[in-house]
Amino acid sequence: MIEHVSYFFGGAFLANSIPHLTNGISGRAFPTPFSQPRGQGESSASLNVLWAAFNLMIAYGLITQVGEFNLLAASHIGLAGLGGLLMALFLAWRFSPLYGGNEPKSPPPSK
Repeated sequence: MIEHVSYFFGGAFLANSIPHLTNGISGRAFPTPFSQPRGQGESSASLNVLWAAFNLMIAYGLITQVGEFNLLAASHIGLAGLGGLLMALFLAWRFSPLYGGNEPKSPPPSK
């Protein structure tokens, strides 16, 4: 049972690493837990890369070092995927007010 919880949270940490890594690699600031105000201010691109690496290490540990994760087991992949999906939805909900994700922009009028 503990391995199933571990796979779920491993997927969540894996999903959380993606926005930090992509923003950091792209040279853009993005919120981290170290931002001021926490979670709203932006941290440097370098700090985002480091935060992504930390999240990847945690995900790796939770997925590969607890139990016997099997890529062919639908329950293992499903639990990690569910954790990742729920984290992705949470991040979308959390950061949409900061970046305008709740109101899609209309395309510019054609000439």
